[in-house]
Amino acid sequence: MKKGKYVSGAAMYIFLVIICVFSAFPFVWMLSAATNRSVDIIRGKVFPGTYLVENFKTLIRTVDLGRTFWNSARNSVAGTLGSVFICSMAGYGFQIYRDRAKDRLMSILLLSMMVPFASVMVPLYRMFSIANLLDTTAGFILPSLSTAFLIFFFRQSSMSFPYEIVQAARVDGLGEFGIYARIYFPVMAPTFAAAAIVSFMANWNNYLWPLIIMQKQESRTMPMMLVGLTAGYVTDYGILMLAVTICTLPTVLLFFTQQKRFVAGILGSVK
Repeated sequence: MKKGKYVSGAAMYIFLVIICVFSAFPFVWMLSAATNRSVDIIRGKVFPGTYLVENFKTLIRTVDLGRTFWNSARNSVAGTLGSVFICSMAGYGFQIYRDRAKDRLMSILLLSMMVPFASVMVPLYRMFSIANLLDTTAGFILPSLSTAFLIFFFRQSSMSFPYEIVQAARVDGLGEFGIYARIYFPVMAPTFAAAAIVSFMANWNNYLWPLIIMQKQESRTMPMMLVGLTAGYVTDYGILMLAVTICTLPTVLLFFTQQKRFVAGILGSVK
């Protein structure tokens, strides 16, 4: 019995190791390719090379990397802060306030998730063009400030928030926004962290909407820059992989630094 248990345990760990290797290989290959020449990448070289500095010098000569990175960082941070604030207040309200119609309204919000973004692109572009919001941070973040997914996420997490605390705070004279800022936010901090990671990744990787609304060269974001590097007759894969690595680093660092809170927030929303 013990021998069979050990064999099954060893087989499980071997299987998990194989899955981890296959999952991590694309990321490792990306890092390795950023240090090689394009011809070496085409030939299938997997090991790191010595052309990292040359690839970086060529990249900054080809594109305005600093400005493009700043555009993505500014838009993503602003969109994340606004989206988390608005969606958390909506989710808090859906759960805390007692009303018979709120479940129907939530159903309508969830139904809106079935509508593809491509079907509303033209009306959105017309609206933002008339409002003179093209090539602006406001134009980038406004369509994603309120999302049905994040509202539902906060509502589900708020189900574990003790309603008695809200009642006690009201009796003590604390206002609704005070309850949200001084009680709800500290208690639900892991949920806020998880929502911030999801929102930041969505804003950082957003390509279709910026492609439509960001028309000037100096307004380009990182995903748009990556596509631009493949638009020529010949693609330099060494430069492209280095640009992909730089584009990936912010989301990777954010996830690994907030991993525990992200897991805690996700688990809290499921309870």
